[in-house]
Amino acid sequence: MNTVNVPVSEGTRVYLNFSISLEDGSEVDSNFGGDPVDFVIGDGSLLPGFERRIFGMSAGDRQMFTVAPEDAFGQPNDNNVQYLPRGQFDEDVELEIGLVFSFADASGGELPGMVIAYDEDEVTVDFNHPLSGRTILFDVLVHRVEPAELH
Repeated sequence: MNTVNVPVSEGTRVYLNFSISLEDGSEVDSNFGGDPVDFVIGDGSLLPGFERRIFGMSAGDRQMFTVAPEDAFGQPNDNNVQYLPRGQFDEDVELEIGLVFSFADASGGELPGMVIAYDEDEVTVDFNHPLSGRTILFDVLVHRVEPAELH
C-alpha cells in the first residue's frame, strides 16, 4: 500500500498520543507511553476546539497547544448549579463537599454532578464540567494520518 504523507484534515483517520494538562502543569489525561488512539476527524471523539488545532499536522509532528475555556470545556454556567431536596439522597449517604454523584439526565443518559454545599434540607449540586473555565494545555504527537475509509 502506498503511504502518502496526508495532513490532518476532514475525512482523515488520525493515530495520535496526547496529553491534557492544566496551566499549573497537573496532568488530567494522557496516553503517552501507551498505544496511540485513532479516530476519524469530525466523529465527535475530540472536542471541535481541540480538533481544529491539529489540522495540517502530519505523521511525526508534535505540538503543544493552549486551548482557551471557550474552545475546551466551556465556561461554568450558573444554570448548571442545581438545588436538590436532601430527601433525593439516601439517608445513609455521607454527604461531602466534592463528592460526585451520577444523575440521570432528561434523555436517560448519565450526568455527573458534584456536591458543592449542603445542609439538612437542601443539597447544592454543580453539573458544570469539572474542567469548565480552565485553560487546557493540549500536547499532541501524530503517528499516522490516512484517508478515512467510507463505509
